[in-house]
Amino acid sequence: MLFSHLLSFLAGFLSGFLVSIPVGPINVTIVNEGARRGFKWALLIGFGAVAMEMIYCAVGFAGFGTVVFSKTFKATIELISFILMLFLGIKYLMARSVPSTSKSADKIEEKLHPHSAFMTGFVRVLGNPGVLLYWMTIAATFASHDWVEANWLSKLMCVSGVGLGAAAWFLLLSYMVARSGKTFSTKTLVRMSHVSGMFLLVIAVVIGVRIVLMLSRF
Repeated sequence: MLFSHLLSFLAGFLSGFLVSIPVGPINVTIVNEGARRGFKWALLIGFGAVAMEMIYCAVGFAGFGTVVFSKTFKATIELISFILMLFLGIKYLMARSVPSTSKSADKIEEKLHPHSAFMTGFVRVLGNPGVLLYWMTIAATFASHDWVEANWLSKLMCVSGVGLGAAAWFLLLSYMVARSGKTFSTKTLVRMSHVSGMFLLVIAVVIGVRIVLMLSRF
């Protein structure tokens, strides 16, 4: 029991940390605001993003409480994960610029008018429905491989891990930006995006190999 809950936490921590690394609106906001307003402000933006990430993650796991994972279902989840990682990897690898926001986030910000650093991070993740799709896919993948069991304690451990993992990345990024005292250049951000893309493509290759091995057993 203890081992299974620890596994759930570690799976959440690693996924929370890694999913936060690719350069997007939140990281760009932290880089820009951290250089201008300092470490605390940048970190609060990250914590706001973490709060919304955890909510999306919890919603994702809520949909897989009593699902029976047949071999066909597992293969489908593997395929969806492969397509998602491949798409995101190519997207980040081919990036020539890094967006500071998105249209959906802009619309929500116009309605909610976030004034604090925490709410800025919260709203910008809220305005990105792709994050929910990602966590639904991750939740199905974890559940189908029994990395997260079909009970609320196991799911809570995973969601907590996601929060701490994401917070660890934003803490590191906020510290680096505040210590340097200046924003990263667009070129540097694009390079970070390319590295993220290559890492996601490696994950896609690993999932692709798993799919081939799974098909060979049918």
